[in-house]
Amino acid sequence: MAAPTPTRATKHSAKPQKDPVHPPPSGRRRRIRENLTAYAFLGAGLICFALFSWYPIVRGLLLGFQQVTFTQPATWVGWENYQRLFDDPLFATAWKNTGYFTLLALVFGFAAPFATAVVLNEFRHARSYLRMTVYLPVMLPPIVTMLLWRWFYDPGPGLFNNILEIFHLPAQQWLESENLAMVSLVLVSTWANMGTTTLIYLAALGSIPGEQYEAAELDGASIRQRLWHVTIPQMRFILMITLLLQVIGTMQVFIEPYVLTGGGPNDATVTVLLLLYRYAFVYNDFGMASAMSTVLFIVLGLFAAVYLRLTRSKG
Repeated sequence: MAAPTPTRATKHSAKPQKDPVHPPPSGRRRRIRENLTAYAFLGAGLICFALFSWYPIVRGLLLGFQQVTFTQPATWVGWENYQRLFDDPLFATAWKNTGYFTLLALVFGFAAPFATAVVLNEFRHARSYLRMTVYLPVMLPPIVTMLLWRWFYDPGPGLFNNILEIFHLPAQQWLESENLAMVSLVLVSTWANMGTTTLIYLAALGSIPGEQYEAAELDGASIRQRLWHVTIPQMRFILMITLLLQVIGTMQVFIEPYVLTGGGPNDATVTVLLLLYRYAFVYNDFGMASAMSTVLFIVLGLFAAVYLRLTRSKG
């Protein structure tokens, strides 16, 4: 039996009916509404960024020209804070110690992750486990890391002195010696932070074409020659970027000297950020602290400009 043919009324009823009370929005109105929504989200993000980033920067720059204790009204003193800052002998000492820490960190902290990544890249098994092991110190809270290494450096029952005793070597005052204190802090910082850089190097090593190593092996190149003529040239850009980032990071060292040495012995480990902390929260001189933070901001800004220039030229 044939299906019933739809009637005229049925055909008309299948058409969408227009609502005279709520007409559909036009294309222009829809675009305006979508743009307003996007601008609302963008404006909220800009407000948060301005409130928590731009305002503290501008406020810090202004505080550098004021005498501020937060117990009395601020007074404008102009360049007096900067004059007192440059006349303070600890200012030069802090920059010298920070530069020395940065230099040692480049010797240990820059070479150790690269060497570790090259060694791990040769393993064919247990790669995930080894990567997790290398990255584990990064996941520890910094204060836990500092307390752990404080026990390592303990002049009495510390781990390192016990190891020296096994080999009949004299015990060392790791954190109490002016010659060893900074080196000890660099070792802590290297162990705690090398995991991230190692993973970056491992990713870069994985992107090097294997044909280049095969060609070098056919030419009779040794491991050292393959490293020097293949690995390092292919990773030159990554090495430069991590170098700049490490310089920027190590110049802001604070927690290691604050927890382990307190700046001693005899101010041998006073860094820029530790001195800034003393100005603000020990001497209650927030104007001097802000002036010093401005100087640090300018120095780090120069390194950041070099970093942006390199990344832009590479792109």
